[in-house]
Amino acid sequence: MTKQVFKTTWGGRPLEIEVGQLAKQANGAVLVRYGDTVVLSAAVASKEAKDTDFFPLTINYEEKMYAVGKIPGGFIKREGRPSTDATLTARLIDRPIRPMFAEGFRNEVQVTNIVMSVEQDCSPAMAAMLGSSLALSISDIPFDGPIAGVDVGRVNGEYVLNPTVEQAEATDIELTVAGTKDAINMVESGAKEVSEADMLGALLFGHEAIKELVAFQEEIVAAVGKEKMEVKLLQVSADLKKDIFDAYYQTMKTAVLTEEKLAREDEIEKVKEIVKEVYAEKAAELEADEAAQLTKEVKQIAEDLEKDVVRELITIDKIRPDGRKLDEIRSLASEVGLLPRVHGSGLFTRGQTQALSACTLAPLGEHQIIDGLGVEESKRFIHHYNFPQFSVGSTGRAGSPGRREIGHGALGERALAQVIPNEETFPYTIRLVAEVLESNGSSSQASICAGTLALMDAGVPIKAPVAGIAMGLVSDGENYTILTDIQGLEDHLGDMDFKVAGTKDGITALQMDIKIQGITEQILREALDQAKQARMEILDELTSTIAEPREELSEYAPKIEMIKIEPAKIKDVIGKGGDTINGIIEETGVKIDIDQDGNVSIASADADMIKKAIKIIEDLTKEIKVGEVYLGKVVRIEKFGCFVNLIKGKDGLVHISQLANERVNKVEDVVKLGDEILVKVTEIDKQGRVNLSRKALLTEETKEEK
Repeated sequence: MTKQVFKTTWGGRPLEIEVGQLAKQANGAVLVRYGDTVVLSAAVASKEAKDTDFFPLTINYEEKMYAVGKIPGGFIKREGRPSTDATLTARLIDRPIRPMFAEGFRNEVQVTNIVMSVEQDCSPAMAAMLGSSLALSISDIPFDGPIAGVDVGRVNGEYVLNPTVEQAEATDIELTVAGTKDAINMVESGAKEVSEADMLGALLFGHEAIKELVAFQEEIVAAVGKEKMEVKLLQVSADLKKDIFDAYYQTMKTAVLTEEKLAREDEIEKVKEIVKEVYAEKAAELEADEAAQLTKEVKQIAEDLEKDVVRELITIDKIRPDGRKLDEIRSLASEVGLLPRVHGSGLFTRGQTQALSACTLAPLGEHQIIDGLGVEESKRFIHHYNFPQFSVGSTGRAGSPGRREIGHGALGERALAQVIPNEETFPYTIRLVAEVLESNGSSSQASICAGTLALMDAGVPIKAPVAGIAMGLVSDGENYTILTDIQGLEDHLGDMDFKVAGTKDGITALQMDIKIQGITEQILREALDQAKQARMEILDELTSTIAEPREELSEYAPKIEMIKIEPAKIKDVIGKGGDTINGIIEETGVKIDIDQDGNVSIASADADMIKKAIKIIEDLTKEIKVGEVYLGKVVRIEKFGCFVNLIKGKDGLVHISQLANERVNKVEDVVKLGDEILVKVTEIDKQGRVNLSRKALLTEETKEEK
């Protein structure tokens, strides 16, 4: 295939798609040029289905530091494990693409996005999402797309498509929305306490742009798309499924309606085991291949049986497995101050989901350095999320956080970042760590609630408490039911996980994942309204435990003071080779951080030492002015006069003629080394040398006496 180029505009910037020149051995590949951002997207698929009970799809997003003219940090000087942003972007692309494959498709699919050049105003993440969809759409892989995603902001009350860096700084909504030409199927957002109506408006604005991008992709597919390969979908015998459903449907229904989670899981598993045992006897009479196939199908049908029972109960009978009303939240409990030596802690429990959050305060110099492709170089608020296997009563992998933990941590960080005070108001680096101790649905939202408690317990003056809730959806095409506070079973077997976090005044974070191909405006509207009601109830619980941030920090938290100096004076505080600032640190034991704007942060557990360090810095940066009077110490004596230290690092000369009213023959006749004397600044010459007079003050005293 010769190279073909397709052009359009996207958010007012040029968009070009190149097909046929690069990565020709992939099933499908495109080069996306969005402004000066360039991303190569390539899709490949295995020819045979994998023997798995899930669809093996992998989306990779590879950040190349050469894309922004950087050499990677560290000793090795090459890209290593994906950054947090790269991991989150890969998840962002995966979520709208995964539902677009047929049920039972088990061929392994891998999409790789390589970011080769970045213009900061043209998002490489959105270019990669477009490239992923196109690579799959023009390939022979049976992908039921295209899909597209866009970023939406709001500046001065107007929605903006794919905001520039400058616009992003002024926006009160940061939204990524993806979907098909017919419906939205993925949402990720942070916002500065915006209303449900405004958020819905942003979603619909984004969907209009998505429709245009999908139409553009369809033109490209019509021109260069390959015929889709024939694949074998994992399907079970309809007759076998009917036999099992007829025999065990009511038994499974009884098991599903067991209220307590672990007991319910046991009862459901017993029904599945009965089904497997019955058909294991039948399999024993068959040939090996037939027996293996029957066993595999029975296992799948047993899973389908549980799923169909749960979904029918919810959509038709409007009955939830644990007996709650559709909009009912599980029992709530919260507590603060559990951990005596940490700077703040909060425990939040919702039903059988429980999260413990710990807050750590540190000097600004301990902010996180970000070595990535974006304009952000550091951040001072960090939220981490841990999900140990004991939280669901099982064994499993323990180690560094996976994609899920990183994603949940980022969602919590986005929700809470909107209420974190700026560093001028609260000059600390803030880290929250959420430990999920028990999980039965939406532990990420529990971590947000626990984080609010921990922040207030630590005395962080947040703008307002934040709470989060997860909504669910079960739909059979004609009927649908929206669920408040979904538990694990409803999440696993339902069609939507719709998480909304915010304050009493508005939304601060939004995330939606669905397993169907999209949801309507009406469902979005209902879910947002229902989530708001639940959020208010949870906020009442949080504020009943701790109404506002504590006035005093923990005795174990570092004490930090901020002062401002002229940027030109920074060199005076640092000194040659850092001698001056290191001397202050050695003398006082404080930690000092200075930024390029002259903001100085002084931290220590000893408040007196902070005051001492501030005094030294103020002396170092103070401007000596003619006419000012100082009580200084004589630090050097020469024949022609003495040098007096006015403030730290600043000496002035008192000429022998300016020591007294009468004639002085010898300097030592008036002052000695170490004496403290009052002097007046009479002159500062062009070289910055300070001339002083003791005589001027004596003359003034004489005049006053007369």
